[in-house]
Amino acid sequence: MMSRFFTQPGLNAVLLSLLLLVLALLAGIYVGWVMAHKEMGISPRDGADSTQLELSALRKKLTGMRGDIQAQRTRHDVDSRALELVRGEMVAQQELTATLEEGLRFFRSLMVSEGGAAGLSLRDPELVAGGTPSRIEYRIFVQHQSRAHERVEGTLSLQVFGLEGEKEVRYALPQLSEGVDDGATQLHFRYFQAVEGVLTLPEGFEPTVLAVVAEATKPGKMKVRKEFPWELKKQFINVGE
Repeated sequence: MMSRFFTQPGLNAVLLSLLLLVLALLAGIYVGWVMAHKEMGISPRDGADSTQLELSALRKKLTGMRGDIQAQRTRHDVDSRALELVRGEMVAQQELTATLEEGLRFFRSLMVSEGGAAGLSLRDPELVAGGTPSRIEYRIFVQHQSRAHERVEGTLSLQVFGLEGEKEVRYALPQLSEGVDDGATQLHFRYFQAVEGVLTLPEGFEPTVLAVVAEATKPGKMKVRKEFPWELKKQFINVGE
């Protein structure tokens, strides 16, 4: 009993000493923190307020920087789209220039006599696919090469040769084109004439050859016949019409 009596107070004394030591350390930390703020001329509350203000300012600056970055991205996107539009326009202009140059060369070839020989001549026909597989748009240029530049009057007719299955067949212009009853198109020109129209091919018919006949009655009787392979083009040559 005597040993238990002396042991319990001793333990209590040790615990009390530790508690006092912790309190003393905390008090020292607090005093040091207060003294440090006094030496800087600010109170602890003022320090907290100052830190809060700096944090708020930093947040505002960050928001502004984000806005600037977004504005730069928007300008970059706009500039990129504008650049793509300019590039597309340049490509379109280059294609148009190439088309016009091709048309100019073609037009000059129509106006220049080949070797000075008089008579009728036919250019390679232009065949362009229409809205349906059976619809074909055509254009055929007929020239008159003469030093006297007489006016030509006559007719132009054509036939399409091909296959229906294994059978060779041919169709005349009135069979393939509406509005052509007499089998020919009238010619009336001084230098050249473009004959245009639409052919509607029968179902199952595969064309292979286009035969063209130009026949003049004035200023004299002239006739030319040529056969051309059936070849489709993407579009007509632009001759400034």
